Amino acid sequence: MAPDTSTQIHNIGYRSYDGPRLGRSYARKSLFAQSLRGAYGLGRSAKSKVLPMLLFAVMCVPALILVAVAITVPGSTALPIKYTTYAMTTQVIVYLYLASQAPQSVSRDLRFKTVPLYFSRPIERVDYVVAKFAAMASALFILTATPLLIMWIGSLLAKFDFADQTKGFGQALVSVLLLSLLFSGLGLVMAALTPRRGFGVAAIIAVLLIPYGAVSAVQAIAYETGSTGGIEWLGLFSPMSLIDGLQTAFLGADSGFPGSEGPSGAVGFVYLLVILGLIAGSYAALMARYRKAGL
Repeated sequence: MAPDTSTQIHNIGYRSYDGPRLGRSYARKSLFAQSLRGAYGLGRSAKSKVLPMLLFAVMCVPALILVAVAITVPGSTALPIKYTTYAMTTQVIVYLYLASQAPQSVSRDLRFKTVPLYFSRPIERVDYVVAKFAAMASALFILTATPLLIMWIGSLLAKFDFADQTKGFGQALVSVLLLSLLFSGLGLVMAALTPRRGFGVAAIIAVLLIPYGAVSAVQAIAYETGSTGGIEWLGLFSPMSLIDGLQTAFLGADSGFPGSEGPSGAVGFVYLLVILGLIAGSYAALMARYRKAGL
């Protein structure tokens, strides 16, 4: 039999990498940047940008309206609402954003089994978890802090008291920073429990919305029956109520609890401890989850 002469070897230019080895720090920063951009659909398809950008726009529109009202109404001396009230008022948008983007950040790596590929780079489990956690918290902070920035700039254009407006703006930034860390931790834990994105979305909505509804209902019953002493303690059982109580105790916010029965300073310290404990617990839960997943 004549030899097969159709087989050929092509030189398509593969060569070994001889550039610098940038190490774990560079890989961690790259994963953070890629995850943060992905939270707003950047670097992805046009379809992936629609929902996060739409929610970002919806989050900012009320702030623009508040600024327009403050500037155009003669004799105004302050914005129609406090800075610390804004995130409470728009909390549903925050829920929807987190529920849509947290699973996108972590569920797909589990579903398509791309987690082991990260091991081909010089990163460890702690790098992956820290980068994903920081990226989601940063994305949420951008979502919640941008309307506050719009309100602050608008208040300066309206020539409101600079010191008063800057103080309120700073207090609200502290509040949304803690909100971003707390919600990101809870959202990522829920999303990492399942590779199915739909289940992750439902779990995040349930964890954030059901406790808030239940706590609000029980607080209202307690207020109507005159048992107001327990209202401030009930707020410990819902993520959004925790933020509400903390900023009422320490950041000069108006309480959203029935009868404005916000926590006192001593109870507010308990709120702070619970929030920090939940953030640390979320991080520990993510580390345990990815240890099990092989990362």
